[in-house]
Amino acid sequence: MPEHAAFNKTTKRLRHFICAFLDGFCLDFCAVHVYGGGAASSRRVGSHNPAAHGGECHQVAGSNGFGNYRHQADVCHAYQILKKGGIKDENIIVFMYDDIAMTDLNPRKGILINHPTGDDVYAGVPKDYTSEQVRTENFYAVILGNTSAVTGGSGKVVDSKPSDTIFIYYSVVRMPNMPYLYGKDFIDVLKKKHESGTYKEMVIYIEACESGSVFEGMMPDDLDVYVTTASNAEESSWGTYCPGMDPPPPPEYMTCLGDLYSVAWMEDSVCLSFECSESHNLKRETVQQQYDQHIHAGSHVMEYGNKSIKSEKLYLFQGFDLAPENLPPNQFNAKANMGVVNQRDADILSLWEMYNRLNDGTEKKAQLLKQITSTMLHRKHLDGSLDIIGVILFGPAKSPNVLKSRRGGGLPLVDDWECLKSMVRVFEAQCGPLAQYGMKHMRSFANICNAAVSVRRMEEACLAACGATSTPLLPAA
Repeated sequence: MPEHAAFNKTTKRLRHFICAFLDGFCLDFCAVHVYGGGAASSRRVGSHNPAAHGGECHQVAGSNGFGNYRHQADVCHAYQILKKGGIKDENIIVFMYDDIAMTDLNPRKGILINHPTGDDVYAGVPKDYTSEQVRTENFYAVILGNTSAVTGGSGKVVDSKPSDTIFIYYSVVRMPNMPYLYGKDFIDVLKKKHESGTYKEMVIYIEACESGSVFEGMMPDDLDVYVTTASNAEESSWGTYCPGMDPPPPPEYMTCLGDLYSVAWMEDSVCLSFECSESHNLKRETVQQQYDQHIHAGSHVMEYGNKSIKSEKLYLFQGFDLAPENLPPNQFNAKANMGVVNQRDADILSLWEMYNRLNDGTEKKAQLLKQITSTMLHRKHLDGSLDIIGVILFGPAKSPNVLKSRRGGGLPLVDDWECLKSMVRVFEAQCGPLAQYGMKHMRSFANICNAAVSVRRMEEACLAACGATSTPLLPAA
């Protein structure tokens, strides 16, 4: 990657790009820094050679399992875009479970693609935090630049300065390792980062079902942070490039390659070999234009925080590739007709596709059928358990309305976030893990708290619903 002296002249600011990627109610996170000066540091990212155009990217792929191929492919693609924009690996921090590329289920072992005719996006991706290191505590510590709070991994953190800009790409909201990430805690981290005075502006893209619930009614507009989410507080977000869709993945793939909101902004941000007609000049395109023309597809994409930041040029947050420098802002927008699948059904789609392609009577096909059955039974168990708990707490007439009620007027999901955490813990202790699918019930737990139900009453209801029966275990990935 050539050094872009012209780009360094254009801006002296150190920029941090953070791409976050998580599952359900978790987060995938990739932070990238573009530095204007300083001396290099291998662990605390915040100072670099004045002549260099470098960057640090924190990518957290919060999901795992081959059915979630698309999430890690999204994160790797984000890395390649930032790298192409001139960000150096020394300034990139990646969070990724990293269990997809080398699995036997991957038809192109050691390679990940994010588009049906796309190139490998896995090659060269630095992985600072993998497997058990992909956890909420590490994510928070990295954002805050707290090296003493990081466990394992490379130890890199965001050691930003007052003139820095930060870009966070956050996809699918459930960490593969406990504890869960909750909206209030994440916003508290953003507040603490702002109080430290260690950045100028921050842009956050969130890819997750009901991702608007993370910020609805809580995100201040005075933190110099602008947020867009793939959906509002009530909707699913969508997987795309899946088997049987238009366009489909290569025939050997039995899983979705990407997420609609994510591939929309990424395919807008860089000229890739498979579709260079999409290239454009990020020094001319604004955050507002990308929001309006490209990521505003599928669900109701929402925005929160300081909206004045939308007038900024995209290159300040995503880097700048000189190749399309003379091209106008991209007008590409083909997302409306793309095939999609609910994020929470993408794993079932992948399992069914694998099952359907095997010959009858094989042991492997029987095992896949057992896994599909187990997965569906687990979902049915979670749904049924919540129904029973609702009836116990509120009665058969009121229960559906209470559990499914949606707060209006810009109110947050829940008034007492500690209560929400407690209700989830109590439910999982008696009824089993929520997993990615079960995150759809987070609103029900919030409504139980908003109805002033005590933890003791919740424990009694969960015991009645689940304690006397055999609880289906979380299916194997």
